[in-house]
Amino acid sequence: MPFTLRLATADDAPALHELIEASVRGLQAGGYSPQQIDAALRGVFGVDTQLVADGTYFVVTDDDAIAGCGGWSRRRTLYGGDQWAAREDSLLDPARDAAKIRAFFVHPRFARRGVGTMILRACESAAAAAGFTRLEMGATLTGIPLYRAHGYIEREPAEVPLGNGVTLPIVRMEKVLPRI
Repeated sequence: MPFTLRLATADDAPALHELIEASVRGLQAGGYSPQQIDAALRGVFGVDTQLVADGTYFVVTDDDAIAGCGGWSRRRTLYGGDQWAAREDSLLDPARDAAKIRAFFVHPRFARRGVGTMILRACESAAAAAGFTRLEMGATLTGIPLYRAHGYIEREPAEVPLGNGVTLPIVRMEKVLPRI
């Protein structure tokens, strides 16, 4: 059965929590230590209900299972779920700011089957329709190959503070959308 893309709803939150944990534990282990993964799940990785409320968060389903999720934002926050304390929810100006690509997670069972690409294309199209000409993200180390394959350029490394001296290395990436 083919995958189906749709906007996430508030009712998806419990399934998204499970998906995010499975994704991080199953797919991030090659780039991060167990200590980093545990701390990131507590403090950074999680459902961002603002993205869902804004109508900018997508899920891909396979029958009744959510295979992946991800979104884009017209708000300043670059990464982090609801539990992330350093949120900046003010709106961006499409004429000068880059939209944010946010919170991509794929269940390990559906990895490398086009789920992330499907969501990324939907995000890029929606951000362009909203008037944005640039996109940026804080990519996990294991996500870099996907984003690079879709034209994102690595700009600078960053360290997300997770507490107790633990940090999560990420890379700020960006893309200029083609003019239509």
